[in-house]
Amino acid sequence: MDKVRQLRLAKDAMDRDWADPELDLDTVAAHAGYSRYHFIRAFRQAYGETPGQYLTHRRIERAEEMLRGADLSVTEICNLVGFSSLGTFSARFKARTGLTPSEYRSKHVGRGASLIPGCYAMLWAGGFPTAKAAERTATLKKRTDPGPAYGDEDEPPDDRRAEA
Repeated sequence: MDKVRQLRLAKDAMDRDWADPELDLDTVAAHAGYSRYHFIRAFRQAYGETPGQYLTHRRIERAEEMLRGADLSVTEICNLVGFSSLGTFSARFKARTGLTPSEYRSKHVGRGASLIPGCYAMLWAGGFPTAKAAERTATLKKRTDPGPAYGDEDEPPDDRRAEA
């Protein structure tokens, strides 16, 4: 497999799993089949930034969308986009946009459509990670097969009307 294709696989993994706080350099480098240090050099050479910078930019872009369109607190948005520290999120957000998340929201809210209620935004985003979700690691864990769909159970439902 050529170098660009290997790097693209890793970049696709970051684009797909950007919100996963467990996504780390070793996991992404494994997608490309590189060691972590070789991956950093190759990624920077190909894309002009390190994998960490790229992932941070993706997360900040998503946070900008949520700040403009969802009625969630900055802390909730921080967690939803994959940051585990509000301070780090705010510092990186300000470095990228020139505004703190609160300043960004106050500047951009009121333009266009109204805010999506936080409960709907949380439902769409899957909510905060549960203890079960925190046990899994990023993209390398094998996903379990989905359970049976409604109506696919082996036993028919107990229908009391048929007995009468």
